[in-house]
Amino acid sequence: MFRSLLIANRGEIACRIIRTARRLGLRSVAVYSEADASAQHVRMADEALCIGPAAAVESYLCIARNVDAAMASGCDAIHPGYGFLAENAAFARTCDAAGIAFIGPGAAAIEAMGSKAAAKTLMQRAGLPLLPGYHGNAQDDASLMRAALASGLPVIVKPSAGGGGKGMVVVEHSTQLAAALAGSRRSALAAFGNGDLILERYLPAARHVEVQILADTLGHCVSLFDRDCSIQRRHQKLIEEAPAVAIPADLRDRMHRAAIDAARAVDYRGAGTIEFLYQDGEFYFLEMNTRLQVEHAVTEMISGLDIVEWQLRVACGEALPAELLAAAPLGHAIEVRVCAEDPGADFAPSSGRLQQLVWPAQDVGLRVDAGFAGGDEVPEYYDSLLGKIIARGEDRPAAIRRLTAALRELRITGVHSNASWLLAAITDNRFQNGIPATDFVAELGSAAPRDEFPQMALAVAWLCEQGIHNGERSSPWAQADGFRVGLPASQLRALRTAADTVLEFTLTRLQDGRWRVQQAGRSLSLRLRLAAGRWQVESEGRSQSFDALLADDWLHLWLPDSSIAVRLFEPRLASYQPAAAANQLSTPLPGVVTALLVKAGDDVEAGQTLLIVEAMKMEHAIKAPRAGRVDELRCQPGDRVTPGAPLITLASAATSAASDS
Repeated sequence: MFRSLLIANRGEIACRIIRTARRLGLRSVAVYSEADASAQHVRMADEALCIGPAAAVESYLCIARNVDAAMASGCDAIHPGYGFLAENAAFARTCDAAGIAFIGPGAAAIEAMGSKAAAKTLMQRAGLPLLPGYHGNAQDDASLMRAALASGLPVIVKPSAGGGGKGMVVVEHSTQLAAALAGSRRSALAAFGNGDLILERYLPAARHVEVQILADTLGHCVSLFDRDCSIQRRHQKLIEEAPAVAIPADLRDRMHRAAIDAARAVDYRGAGTIEFLYQDGEFYFLEMNTRLQVEHAVTEMISGLDIVEWQLRVACGEALPAELLAAAPLGHAIEVRVCAEDPGADFAPSSGRLQQLVWPAQDVGLRVDAGFAGGDEVPEYYDSLLGKIIARGEDRPAAIRRLTAALRELRITGVHSNASWLLAAITDNRFQNGIPATDFVAELGSAAPRDEFPQMALAVAWLCEQGIHNGERSSPWAQADGFRVGLPASQLRALRTAADTVLEFTLTRLQDGRWRVQQAGRSLSLRLRLAAGRWQVESEGRSQSFDALLADDWLHLWLPDSSIAVRLFEPRLASYQPAAAANQLSTPLPGVVTALLVKAGDDVEAGQTLLIVEAMKMEHAIKAPRAGRVDELRCQPGDRVTPGAPLITLASAATSAASDS
């Protein structure tokens, strides 16, 4: 076994690898960028070295700096984790040349599967089924457009050289092709340095099923069951489970054999994943990930194996144990990815300081792989994953129940998170009673919105109740109960929702201590009390316990079946906001301008994309809120921009018409 292991990564996966290294008695060495100087993986490692500035290309993506750090710290092995350099053949070769073991497959296997186009050609020869599409050498727009139309719409455009959902664009109409090709190629060049594209027939309601394989250097290869990873946003996974359910046994066997054939076709060693699309009783090869997957933990939960440990053992030349060939899954496991992002804003990533982050307590059936803790800073430069919660049960319903309870314990403030969305997703009837396909996120978003009035009424009543509890009882002027001489005690309060909608409420303190909350013709009576450190609300014959936290003008409420975050709002101050701001477009999150699609003087339509900002490894389109004319550009491609800073000034249609007359 190795003596010292350098982890060429950050966040959740770096922390997860360090835990296995510690258990095996290996010295762990972390690397970090200047933005990650106080990150959790730095604190956990036995030693940590700074390898450059915040920009990943100058730190985590720099091969020379990672290898130099390994040599300087006396490491005899490097684990790349996932993302960054994990599937970089040049990195594997550089490690080999330096006499440092690369924990992963050989460079030749990475290279063979690193190009989606080359991988499809190779897998076609190996007999794996492929989706209709195009993975040829002609990369000009005209050739790609002809191929797309020949394949039949809808198609999905993908960068050939990368993964993680980056640069993937679904095209449903021929008029969208040119913009889709340009956007996908731009993302591919920025993320992978290669603008080649492939096309595939798009199956909007397919399932994403993948097979985990493990191969040693002696020719043994085994499939470690399968996973369903269909619930995705922007082609990036959010919820994964193992094993995949409702797949006929004979088809499952064929899928596993196909995965092993794929691995043997490239003389694979170590851990890898072969991804398939599954629909109508047929499966199609998508790609092979020549690395550890984010979702490997669900396989570990049902196999009892530590896949990172076996990556290390295989790299040392150990043979896979014979009992792996006859292993059977131990129940069912489900994993959710907890991310710093706002589901209400199309899952836009969120950065900032985590004022509070409380993970659920771990036990024999519940695991938390976290990369952040309370007080940590979520940088704007990297992906939004905070950690993963993985639950196992004797069957799928038991795993769902355990995961539901765990998500109810999760507490996150300081940044937006998808925690509430995840809870809504796994408690949705379509998830609990069915097998979600890749369109689940869109279906969940298009469902009838939940009635939020009871939650909002509770939030505003709690604020008023807190005013009473926190006021000085000795002074009537300190009371916040809306007292009026000879009249019911009423007051007006306003909240700004996470969706940036302002709601105004009338609250009346009733003689029996209840609050009557009225808003837009609706009314609800609530009684609040604090007992044993928890709040209790009684309303319409129902009693619930909940937790509340007020931090930086944000009120967070955690109820048994949901959570909300609202911001205090003072209507009297709203009129003082600069009117000019309505004409100035800005980005809601920090990032880099990657494309400017208009110039001063251009007339634009409502909803037209004006510029692209890349933030936390994702592209975000800044669109015109209305028709008008571009009056002024205040940024250029390559500029780093901050939230709220004006990027484009948009003149109103009336102003534009007047200037033309």
